[in-house]
Amino acid sequence: MKIEKILVANRGEIALRIMRSAREMGIATVAIFSDADREALHVRYADEAICVGAPASAESYLNIDKVIAASLKTGAQAIHPGYGFLSENPAFARAVRDAGLILIGPSPEAMEIMGNKLAAKAAALKYGIPMVPGTEQAVTDVAEAKARAAEVGYPILIKAAAGGGGKGMRIVRDAGSFEEQMQLAVSEATTAFGDGAVFIERYVSSPRHIEIQVLGDSHGNIVHLFERECSIQRRHQKVVEEAPSSVLTPELREQMGRCAVDVARSVSYTGAGTVEFILDEKLNFFFLEMNTRLQVEHPVTELITGVDLVKEQIRIAAGEPVSFNQEELSIRGHAVELRVYAEDPANNFLPDIGTLQTYKTPQGPGIRVDDGFEQGMDIPIYYDPMIAKLITYGGDRNEAISRMQRAIAEYDITGIQTTLGFGSFVMQHEAFRSGNFDTHFVEKFFRPEFLTASEEEEALVAAIAALSYLKERRSAPVAATAQAAENNWIRNRRQLR
Repeated sequence: MKIEKILVANRGEIALRIMRSAREMGIATVAIFSDADREALHVRYADEAICVGAPASAESYLNIDKVIAASLKTGAQAIHPGYGFLSENPAFARAVRDAGLILIGPSPEAMEIMGNKLAAKAAALKYGIPMVPGTEQAVTDVAEAKARAAEVGYPILIKAAAGGGGKGMRIVRDAGSFEEQMQLAVSEATTAFGDGAVFIERYVSSPRHIEIQVLGDSHGNIVHLFERECSIQRRHQKVVEEAPSSVLTPELREQMGRCAVDVARSVSYTGAGTVEFILDEKLNFFFLEMNTRLQVEHPVTELITGVDLVKEQIRIAAGEPVSFNQEELSIRGHAVELRVYAEDPANNFLPDIGTLQTYKTPQGPGIRVDDGFEQGMDIPIYYDPMIAKLITYGGDRNEAISRMQRAIAEYDITGIQTTLGFGSFVMQHEAFRSGNFDTHFVEKFFRPEFLTASEEEEALVAAIAALSYLKERRSAPVAATAQAAENNWIRNRRQLR
């Protein structure tokens, strides 16, 4: 079936990113927006736009009936959900199908299986995918669970079967605290997901988070597009991603890729998805979960493979096969992504909502910025505080990192605190540059005062430059002027933040 118009059921940078690929394909787009997003860039960019409700997500972007109605009203044949919001909601996928529309994504059945960690493990086990030792079923009896934990060996991890983002997850280091931690995990899982089911896994103490991008079509073809390293995280959520990983050997990459394809095959997966693994210090890998949508970090894969994942999604949804086979893919160069959040890294990465008083993006070779804002716009309090994705590409990892450092230095944002300074800290840290890091990078190495120290170092460089210039001019009040330059630099750097 030929798709001529797509409704993008999302907002911000991902809505724009989808619309741009659709426009290149000659496909018209429809934007939906809440009252808070009337002036948003994705609304202005789309061929049509329709309001779906009040600012709160539940009344707009998460309202299935309103999204379906908007698609029918505008004549859009297909809906692309992006990521977040309704992208992994089986009820939404069924509603789209029942309305005679096309979902640019997997089937509701695949979403349901992979949306539950225990069901996902059961599906993957049919193909012999490596699993972290633990329980294969939900545990409810505390005594039975405690006995199983002793068999697995402490420390262990209690995890919610539904959901993600670190909710309903507890590390238990000894039997004495097991009962309390299990009760807390069950309570948090019930509150967050309406499902208190939990299971037990051995706790991998120094894990790396490696994920494999897959594409599947309705003709039975499934390919993988290599890995992404996503180990730099805060609150169990990614901040820095890169492709390829600096630690995978070609043999391990091939092995993990085959496993990812088998996981997708276990649910007859169609569209773009990501199979996530954890890698221990001995480079043993274990299946973690599958995300049944396009990932935030998909640009790094696009840059190293030359594949437009959104275009592939659209073609697959229209019934076409994947446009290449596994043998045609290769890794070219290296890419790094920093999520630029409106967050204060010096205050436990808490959101810092406000107005973008200054907003100037970096440019030049090897730099890509996926954003949905411009200078003068407000960061709405109702949604995820991500401002942009800053992605750099180089011939090798060192060049990609060097370009990221330059891009961060050129990115000018005032009015709010952002994760740019944290990104600079990561790029310069020896653990990251050497590739010797894991998911505990933030807690091991980062301290808020490091950002202040970095600013002061830059101020000192500015003062030294001013001093050198003044000496050349043989100006008398050198010291006083250099001090003023340093103070002005600090004040200007911190203004409106």
